[in-house]
Amino acid sequence: MKKLLIIAFLGLFLMIESFAQSAEQKGLEIAKKAEKADLGFGSTTVKLKMVLKNKNGQVSERLLTTRTLELDVDGDKSLITFESPKDVKGTSTLTFTHKVGSDDQWLYLPAIKRVKRISSSNKSGPFMGSEFAYEDLSSQEIEKYTYKYLETKGDLVLVEQYPVDPKSGYTRRVITYNQAKGYRIEKAVFYDRKNSKLKTLTYTDYKLYEQKHWRAGVFEMVNHQSNKETRLIFSDYDFSAKLTETDFTQNALKRSGN
Repeated sequence: MKKLLIIAFLGLFLMIESFAQSAEQKGLEIAKKAEKADLGFGSTTVKLKMVLKNKNGQVSERLLTTRTLELDVDGDKSLITFESPKDVKGTSTLTFTHKVGSDDQWLYLPAIKRVKRISSSNKSGPFMGSEFAYEDLSSQEIEKYTYKYLETKGDLVLVEQYPVDPKSGYTRRVITYNQAKGYRIEKAVFYDRKNSKLKTLTYTDYKLYEQKHWRAGVFEMVNHQSNKETRLIFSDYDFSAKLTETDFTQNALKRSGN
């Protein structure tokens, strides 16, 4: 009888292990489908309005321009420049996303005309006082996470992602994909290093560009611990910018801020 119980237990264990492996494989497969659906955009420019709301409901606004260059061998490159208000005008951030290892990021401060390298240990810090962290500025490369499929709700698929980088400010993210709309992301829930719910990012007002690339018109990040919010409103997407790697150097970073 004891032998039968052991066999039954082993069988149950193998079933559970098989399910866990299939959940990981399925989660990775979904992430790859999302990545594949958005390949080929080349380069883009877009204007943004950043709306910051503090815990008391007070609101401030900033205007930005973002340039992005798609790369095949490694992660994408991006350059963000603040256009207003006056106290942040010219401040710029350059990000080189890497598929493996820590990303490279630099911040240009026009007041002192200096480029400052952002340490990988500070990537979880807030980006210019917003509820977005510096690591949130990186492109979403498959290699940056391990995955676990959670569930499907109609057209929506939930996948848990675990950062590979030990210096990430998150233990995990739960991503909601819309499989009927090119696996575009509808929502991301972030958990901090203590595995407590930290932030929720909601993507809305989607539009289809180039008959292939879905882009959300609004990002809304809510910090559940600080009760602060940051809203990004996108406009004037341009997929014909023809940017090159020379537009994403430290010299280009300085020029963008002047």
